[in-house]
Amino acid sequence: MKVILTQDVKGKGKKGEVKNVSDGYARNFLFKNNMAVEANQANMSALKAQKNKQAKQEEEIVNEAKQLKEKLEKLEVKLTAKSGDGGRLFGSITSKQIAEELKKSHNIKMDKRKIELDQPIRSLGYTNVPVKLHPEVSGTIKVHVVEA
Repeated sequence: MKVILTQDVKGKGKKGEVKNVSDGYARNFLFKNNMAVEANQANMSALKAQKNKQAKQEEEIVNEAKQLKEKLEKLEVKLTAKSGDGGRLFGSITSKQIAEELKKSHNIKMDKRKIELDQPIRSLGYTNVPVKLHPEVSGTIKVHVVEA
C-alpha cells in the first residue's frame, strides 16, 4: 500500500515522502497514530500543492536575504573603543557589539551568531566582517573602529 508520511517515521522515511508499506502496518500503526495518510489522488495533489507553497516560501526567504546582503554592503558600522599605543584596543570588539550597533544605528536586527568573526577585533581602523544571512547567501559588513 502506498502512503504519504505526515511525520518522520523511524526506519521508514521523512515527512512528506511517499512510501510503499505493507497493508497491516499502514492500517494498524501508521493510520491509527496519524503518521501517514493513504496515497490517493486527492492526497497526492494536496502534497504537491504543499511542496509548491514551501518552495515559493523558501525562494522568498532567499530573495529577502539577497536584498539584506545588498543593503549591508552599502553601510558602515562605526564603533568607538579606548586604545593604547599603536592602535591596539584595550579589550576588543565582539560580534555582539557589532549586532547591537547595527540595531541601534541602522535598525537592522541581526543575530550575533550570524556574524562570523573568527576572533574579536583588537585594532583601530576598517575591518570587513563576513555575515551568513542564509545557507546560500553570505555578505560582508564594513566595521570602522575609532578611538574614543
